[in-house]
Amino acid sequence: MVIVHTGHGKGKSTAAFGLALRAHGRGKRVQVYQFMKVPSARFGEHRVFEQLGVPIEGLGDGFSWKSQDLARSAQLARDGWARAEAAIRGGDHFLVVLDEVTYPLRFGWLPLEPVLAALRERPSHVHVVLTGRDAPDELIALADTVTEMRAVKHHFDAGVPAQRGIED
Repeated sequence: MVIVHTGHGKGKSTAAFGLALRAHGRGKRVQVYQFMKVPSARFGEHRVFEQLGVPIEGLGDGFSWKSQDLARSAQLARDGWARAEAAIRGGDHFLVVLDEVTYPLRFGWLPLEPVLAALRERPSHVHVVLTGRDAPDELIALADTVTEMRAVKHHFDAGVPAQRGIED
């Protein structure tokens, strides 16, 4: 299956990580790629996935939309996609998570068609979860399951900062 978690509400990555944990708990091979996190990131999900033996890899340079070197950010996205595409096409994984992949697609750092082609041509036993705001219509059309997270209320709007263990 191809599963997309999109929208402007919270929970897209969290839902994808839940699927990764569920698959890993069933003895399935999982790989998580995070397109906006740096390779050295040590957020809560990195710590627990490391403890459990679930590979998680940061492919980006953090808050890329604030980057002073957008050409570098774009190259990191393309290099990261090459790694993710190889995992998808390789057939060694039950589940591949492409966390926050919609951002490099939206920014034009990754062309959409190769991503769609890899999803269409992947081995049938490989499931892929893609997360991020504003998923392209073509991706939504190709996906088997699409969930749109909608913001109803967010603590940040009331001036409450991100909380470690909830949003880290």
